[in-house]
Amino acid sequence: MKVLVVGGGGREHALAWRIRQSPRVREILLAPGNGGTALEPGMRNVPIAATDIDGLLALAQSERVDLTVIGPEAPLSLGIVDRFQAAGLRCFGPTRAAAMLETSKAFTKHFLARHAIPTAGYAVFTELDSALDYVRERGAPIVIKADGLAAGKGVVVAMALSEAEDALREMFSAGSTLSTAAGRVVIEEFLEGEEASYIVIADGQRYLAMASSQDHKRRDAGDQGPNTGGMGAYSPAPVVTPEIDELVRRTVIEPTLAGMRHAGTPFVGFLYAGLMIDPQGQIKVLEFNVRFGDPETQPIMLRLKSDLVDLIEAALDRRIGEVDCRWDPRPAVAVVLAAEGYPGTVRKGDAITGLNVTQLPEVKVFHAATRLSDGETVTDGGRVLSVCAIARDLTQARTLAYQRAETIRWPGMFYRDDIATRGLGR
Repeated sequence: MKVLVVGGGGREHALAWRIRQSPRVREILLAPGNGGTALEPGMRNVPIAATDIDGLLALAQSERVDLTVIGPEAPLSLGIVDRFQAAGLRCFGPTRAAAMLETSKAFTKHFLARHAIPTAGYAVFTELDSALDYVRERGAPIVIKADGLAAGKGVVVAMALSEAEDALREMFSAGSTLSTAAGRVVIEEFLEGEEASYIVIADGQRYLAMASSQDHKRRDAGDQGPNTGGMGAYSPAPVVTPEIDELVRRTVIEPTLAGMRHAGTPFVGFLYAGLMIDPQGQIKVLEFNVRFGDPETQPIMLRLKSDLVDLIEAALDRRIGEVDCRWDPRPAVAVVLAAEGYPGTVRKGDAITGLNVTQLPEVKVFHAATRLSDGETVTDGGRVLSVCAIARDLTQARTLAYQRAETIRWPGMFYRDDIATRGLGR
């Protein structure tokens, strides 16, 4: 079969890499793909943007694509699944209505409250002055969220009142990179605890849980600096004990899928619940994503032993409850290599060296913001590469990932040196 993977980041490279290992798949198209996928055997990049729904539909039809898998949130928010389904094509992901769980933070907070799913206290504002009054009354620390898609950077955890005020002014200002297209912001109470990512494959009614993971949102070591799309991840996450796993299923995943189904918008696709777990073992939902996380996808795909195509088709055929998932018991770690200036403005076009070092079977470098220029791999955005490793224990996986990261260079490259330390502490 021929598969189309929509997107061009590290998540899409990892998904395509795992899909390509299915004996049923003869070729994978990536739109637009990146510098890494361009060099992978059995993969072909097509220069069509992930948000060009007409172009993607025409591509799938002309290439006679058997299955399309959506990586990023933007095309889901534009209704790509609805369009493909209307054309009689198999496309994996939630409909535009179901994608509201990610595309509107206000929608999600109201949904969580309505279905008694645990989450932080919150308020929604459409005017700057009333939002400023609220944070001044509440004080800091406090969390400010732009209501809309912001590529993982629309959340500000303000540890001081001045930070909260600055974030609100930024989000309500026209033309800002954090400006909220919906004209709304969500202000939430600050939660203490440890974060974890819980991802499932859902078929509208039933689901299959993926391996647990934990990512690192802050740019700098020690969870300092601004929020990012994610600076690294590891799987499994020891904080997700069997007791926590059962609690998440019962109080978060199952009522969410039931609520979406009862609303007439059944959720089919990858559902990601970002969780805060407090020291007493209580959980609260921080956010939903309607696709696999990035960089969580990378270590999870290293550990997945089942055929991902079989799992996706089971969900599309509404029989996910009939299949099981096999995992490599060894832990995996992903370290993101980022460009200077990330998560702000970055320079593009810097040549990357060290990519041709002899690869170990336990180590994989997934590309994200890269492209080929005159046969050379160059940077093309903020989070450039994910260096991943799988090994007998977390210490060894972490060591292998960092050893490989040290062999890669471009001007201004940086990465966190403490990925997975929480897991090691447990």
